[in-house]
Amino acid sequence: MGKIKHKTKKSAAKRFKITASGKIKMKHSHRSHQAHSKTTKQRRQLRHDTLLSPAMAKRHKYTIHR
Repeated sequence: MGKIKHKTKKSAAKRFKITASGKIKMKHSHRSHQAHSKTTKQRRQLRHDTLLSPAMAKRHKYTIHR
């Protein structure tokens, strides 16, 4: 009997990327709406990607197989 393969969750694959070291990278939330009410510092810091916390990464790891 062959090995059972897991399907990648496509919604997760579009939102998260796995780095070379195995960590999960994502974009910040609170970026798409009401930018006028946020400070320039907030908007600038939201531009960059962030890493998922180890606890959340453990939860999401199975959705993105690599």
